[in-house]
Amino acid sequence: MTHIVHPYAHRLGIIRDWKSRWFGARGEYKDFLKGDILIRGYLEKRLRGNHIAGVEIERNAKMFRIIIKTARPGMVIGRAGEGSVKLRNDILKQAARYKLSIPKDFKLDIEEVRSPESNADVVGEMVAEGLEKRLPFRMVLKQTVEKVMANRDVKGARIAISGRLGGAEMARYEQIRRGGIPLQTFRADIDFAKKTAHLPYGAIGVKVWIYKGQIFSDKKSDKKKFV
Repeated sequence: MTHIVHPYAHRLGIIRDWKSRWFGARGEYKDFLKGDILIRGYLEKRLRGNHIAGVEIERNAKMFRIIIKTARPGMVIGRAGEGSVKLRNDILKQAARYKLSIPKDFKLDIEEVRSPESNADVVGEMVAEGLEKRLPFRMVLKQTVEKVMANRDVKGARIAISGRLGGAEMARYEQIRRGGIPLQTFRADIDFAKKTAHLPYGAIGVKVWIYKGQIFSDKKSDKKKFV
């Protein structure tokens, strides 16, 4: 059998940083990890359709911070910040429901993603939306990969879908690929995401790989460079 490694986890500590940044002492690690998973799951459902690119969590004994990266910050923040205030209160309600301990110093930051077509999470959500609108799956794949490759930063892209495509009785796997995707190169900046399209006849899985060149660190300035 093949050994499949997650492209993001494969590069942790090399060109990637952890999406949850905290230190859990004895007895705290389990509670912190459970809290992160539940909050991420809630935000994924709550903000579906807002093109969320990622949720990062930072915490210590006195501070708790959630960073939401989205391609549509205006829809999340709302008029005069009403949306972000409501979202913050909803997160606190869910935390109380799940019996999670959140410090009083709770911050919710919303960051804009400048190039959504080069982000795997956003692209995966775009594909899932197209499939849920009952558009032909081959057309969705072709149009999406062309949008992705039109971006200057992108060197290669691959989109794969599997399930009852087109409502067929038997599930199958289809994919489209443009450019190169060196999965075994550690310094290759490969963004990966999994999404699910919910249809009346079943769920369709979506996987997206986006290659944005190689990252080399400069020893003098310790800055990352894209090639």
